[in-house]
Amino acid sequence: MLLIYTHKITPRFTYIMRQLFTRILGIEVSYCTKVEDFIKHTGPKITYTKQPLQNEFFIRSNDLLFEQGINDFNIVMGDWEGVPCFFSAGERSNVPFDIFAASFFLLSRYEEYLPHVKDVHGRFPPKESLAYQNEFLQKPVVDMWALKLLEKLIERFPDIEYTGKTYKYTSIIDVTTSHCFAYRGLGRSLAGLFLDLSNLRLKRVAQRIGVWFNVGKDPYNNFDYLVETHKKYGVKSIFFFQFASYSTYDKNVSPNNNNFRFLIKYIADYSLVALSASYSSFSDVELLKKEKKSLEAVINRTVNYARQRYNRVDVPETYRNLVEAEFTDDYTMGYTHEVGFRAGTCSPFYFYDITMEIQQPIRVHPFAVHDYAFINTKDKEVILEQVDALYRQIREVNGNFVFIFSNELLGGNAKLDWKGLYQTIITKYHV
Repeated sequence: MLLIYTHKITPRFTYIMRQLFTRILGIEVSYCTKVEDFIKHTGPKITYTKQPLQNEFFIRSNDLLFEQGINDFNIVMGDWEGVPCFFSAGERSNVPFDIFAASFFLLSRYEEYLPHVKDVHGRFPPKESLAYQNEFLQKPVVDMWALKLLEKLIERFPDIEYTGKTYKYTSIIDVTTSHCFAYRGLGRSLAGLFLDLSNLRLKRVAQRIGVWFNVGKDPYNNFDYLVETHKKYGVKSIFFFQFASYSTYDKNVSPNNNNFRFLIKYIADYSLVALSASYSSFSDVELLKKEKKSLEAVINRTVNYARQRYNRVDVPETYRNLVEAEFTDDYTMGYTHEVGFRAGTCSPFYFYDITMEIQQPIRVHPFAVHDYAFINTKDKEVILEQVDALYRQIREVNGNFVFIFSNELLGGNAKLDWKGLYQTIITKYHV
């Protein structure tokens, strides 16, 4: 067991120690505030204070884990053997920066509590982030730091016990639009037809009519292909279905449509089904609960996982709402149009609510890539080069590679072969 001595044990302190040591490194850890208990301990131990006690393994502490509320920091970037870092700890520290405070800063999304200008959908812009501005967005630095810390601990304590993690790949299929033309109701179908005609989209008109008269397949109806592909390669997948009424930003098939319900039941036989929460439910907890309950009634099982429409996250309210609606896991932590690691990690973590100073009972699964990040890229090889770079980073730290694929892109008429890209990615990276 690793013992950590500090001058004050706070919720922030215990939260980040559990994440780094217990969940990422698989090291059993305990804490103490009494010097005599620390000195008596004969196993591996760390001092996390302003000054070392003797000649023990020492990491000089920043004040972040011992404060409450939000303070604005003047962050100066440093380098730890080629890995970006911040919160410098000085020469006496065995690690040149406060790895625990820096990890907490990224995982808690501390910077998203600070004043910033949101985008049109109320999202935190990636260009406002410390990671983007200092060019480490595409590095899972928290996991990299943890493994480098483990190396230092093994040098000092060769008998330290740890288990670590294994690499995992998960395909997320985001079904906010299950069908392009089918099952959309007479009014919406005719309106779409007239819109296509007025814009002279004749190919789309022919395709639409073909679907109506069952002489053509709906382009978004790729579900048989996805099920068979996942079975063939043994890919872990989660289908997030939007199950909401029509609105400006929610335009899926009506949840009352029996064909849509049958589709969800069919997918639930082969894959985990979860809720793609509607745009309208973002700040409406009762509506969120209703959508969850309605989807549960279709598949006859509990829906524990959620994603937010357009990857909208407003900390801490979004996660409080998900907890109130009794979700246990969230797959929204990432940027739609930027690849990388929004929270600096490729490992699941529990959300820490800074305003309430508690760990909320919801696990966050950060995604590395959303296919919309490549919406303007027509060269498959360019995309695969970026994805491969991310994969190597994740594989090196035995992290979780979560990739978001949108149902409408997989079935769209874009110049890029999205299905072919999907097939290549799962073939290369699912193991």
